[in-house]
Amino acid sequence: MTLPHIVMLGVFPFAMAYAAASDLVSMTISNRLCLFLVAGFAVCCVLFGLSPAAIGWHLAAGGLVLVIAFGLFAAGWIGGGDAKLAAATALWFGFDQLMPYLLMAAFLGGLLTILVLRLRSRPLPAFAENWSWMRRLHAANEGVPYGIALAFAALLVLPDTTIWHAAIGV
Repeated sequence: MTLPHIVMLGVFPFAMAYAAASDLVSMTISNRLCLFLVAGFAVCCVLFGLSPAAIGWHLAAGGLVLVIAFGLFAAGWIGGGDAKLAAATALWFGFDQLMPYLLMAAFLGGLLTILVLRLRSRPLPAFAENWSWMRRLHAANEGVPYGIALAFAALLVLPDTTIWHAAIGV
């Protein structure tokens, strides 16, 4: 494995970790982060020699998730950052690993929602009252930082993806 392979294999996990942390502390996922993921995918396509047909299927998967996720955003069910992150992740995974990713994200998102609701049903601990992100997470009128579930699901599914296999030569 060459240095560019190692660097590119670090791009996706780093971006997912950043998305999860950002959503936890600020309830936002940056447009720049999503663009970074799209650019990283483009570099991987060249670096790992994905065929034009494979690239097209990855683009179709990302586009489909973008349309559906923005429908969910328009209905008020998810945040805009979550919609963009899901689409950028789908771009990396293509249709091959899209369903495992979405199912894992739904499962982890359900667990996360239960944990957040349990947190909100109890008084905020005194030591956390000075943390603005914890007050926001605890507030009943705030959403759930679903980007955490999306990011963890992505990291769990990543080793089964075409891009990962191309990078490690499998």
